[in-house]
Amino acid sequence: MKILKWGFIGCGEVTEKKSGPAFSEIEGSMVVAVMSRSAEKARSYAERHNIKKWYTDAQELIDDPDVNAIYIATPPASHATFAIMAMKAGKPVYVEKPLAASYDDCARINRVSEQTGVPCFVAYYRRYLPYFIKVKEIIESGTIGKVINVQIRFAVPPRDLDYQNSEKLPWRLRPDISGGGYFYDLAPHQLDMLQYIFGVITEADGICANRGGLYEAEDTVSACFRFENGLPGSGSWCFVGYESAREDCIDVIGDKGQLSFSVFNYDPIVIHTADGTQNIKVPNPPYVQYPLIKNVVEHLQGLAVCTCTGVSATPVNWAMDRILGKF
Repeated sequence: MKILKWGFIGCGEVTEKKSGPAFSEIEGSMVVAVMSRSAEKARSYAERHNIKKWYTDAQELIDDPDVNAIYIATPPASHATFAIMAMKAGKPVYVEKPLAASYDDCARINRVSEQTGVPCFVAYYRRYLPYFIKVKEIIESGTIGKVINVQIRFAVPPRDLDYQNSEKLPWRLRPDISGGGYFYDLAPHQLDMLQYIFGVITEADGICANRGGLYEAEDTVSACFRFENGLPGSGSWCFVGYESAREDCIDVIGDKGQLSFSVFNYDPIVIHTADGTQNIKVPNPPYVQYPLIKNVVEHLQGLAVCTCTGVSATPVNWAMDRILGKF
C-alpha cells in the first residue's frame, strides 16, 4: 500500500479539528510537515500535533523528499500558486474550498493538473457527509415529486471582528485575498451541494450591495440561477442582519412536497408532504472532512475514485463570479 505523507501549507483554524486530525487517522496516511509564514504558528502546530518538521517557506516544504502529497489550507488568493507549484513538483494536492479566488485561477489550476497528470482535489466535504447524502437520497427517491424550484436563504448578524478597522479585518472580508466577502467563503458549500444534486449551474446573475457599511466587501447578495436540467433557483445572503433574522435554510420545492435542510447548522431535515411533516436527524462524524479525505487517500492508493476534483469544483467559482458581477 502506498503511504501518503502529507505536508500542510497553512495551519490555521480549519486544520485544528475539521481536517487536520483526519489525515493521521486514515490507514496509510500521515502528516510529516507543516508550513506557515509565521514560525511561531508552524512550530506550535507541529509540537501540538506531534509533527516532526515545520517550515516558513512553501517551496521548501514542497521540495521535502519525505512529503509526497500537499494539503493547501491558506486563503484562496494563494491556492492557485501553491497548487501549481505542488503539481509541477509531481505531488498531488488537496485544496481548501473554494478552489481559488476566481474562476480564471480555477481554470489555471485545472490546466496544469491536466498537463502534468497530477490530481487536484477540493475540500467540498459536505458531499460526503451522512446528512447531505440523506438529503440527496430523499430528493432522488421522488418523495417530494418532481423538483420545481430551489431557494437558499442565509442571514447572520455581524461578527465582533467585522467592526475592526480595515487593517485588522478578517482575511475573509478582503476581496484581494478571499475573492469576495463572506459570500465567497460560505456560499461555495451551498452552491456545490446544489450542483452535486441537480447538476451544473449554467446561468447565474446577482445584485450585490454593502448595506452595513462595516467594510468594503459586499455584505448582502441576491441571486438567481438555472441548472443544466432547466431547474431555476434563487438565493439570498445577508451578513449584517439583526439576530432575529438569523437563518440557514435551503428549500427544495417539489410537485408533491417540500424538503428543507440547513448547510452549516445541520438542523433536522424536514419533509412536508400530503402524509404530514417528518423530521429526520442525521449525525455527522467528529472530523467533518474525514470521509472525503479518506476517499482522496484511497484514490491516491489506487483503491477508489474520488470525484471531488478541481474540475468538479470550478463551476462553483463560475457561478459566484457571475453573481458578484466579476464578468
